[in-house]
Amino acid sequence: MLTQISDERQPLNTLTGVTGIILAGGKSSRYGSNKALVELNGIRLIERTVTVMKAVFQEIIVITNTPADYAFLDLPMVRDLIEGLGPIGGVYTGLETIARNAGFFVACDMPLLKEGLLRHMVDVQEGFDAVVPRMGWMIEPLHALYTKSCLPVIKASIDAHQYQIAKCFQGLHVRYLEKEELLAFDPELISFFNINEPKDLPPCAS
Repeated sequence: MLTQISDERQPLNTLTGVTGIILAGGKSSRYGSNKALVELNGIRLIERTVTVMKAVFQEIIVITNTPADYAFLDLPMVRDLIEGLGPIGGVYTGLETIARNAGFFVACDMPLLKEGLLRHMVDVQEGFDAVVPRMGWMIEPLHALYTKSCLPVIKASIDAHQYQIAKCFQGLHVRYLEKEELLAFDPELISFFNINEPKDLPPCAS
């Protein structure tokens, strides 16, 4: 069930066909505390993520099993439909919950998202089940767009106790963004930087 629905007006250039979805269900075991609430230059990590997402998407929801922690964001929040699965559970919950056909999923600890890259990934989604960055062997499934057509494959993977979202891609029609394409929108490739431990915090962000 959605909670904390905000009436805040959105910028005129936000996209209406895709829902922005922030995954805030991790236990932050390596960090030692809720890393989404850690401040970077006085701004919490999840607030940095929300700022960019709000600039792109008209509708944003947060997937979390601790909604009280994020009430200050004044955003709709949804609990995992199946708890304890990790990111694949968040993607499944998001796609089952949203009314729109597609969701753009990011982790709550990605403070350096690039608006232009998010918009480009939405622009190239037509005809694909998912749009996913890929740099050599590295795939970024938590900076990715998924459509509802992914649901049968994701649910089958969950039922088979296979919880790595990237393993679903072999059963989907995926539009991969390779390194050269990504560099056009993010020359430093910092969009995918995330925080796992306190030492990972960058000295500054812009």
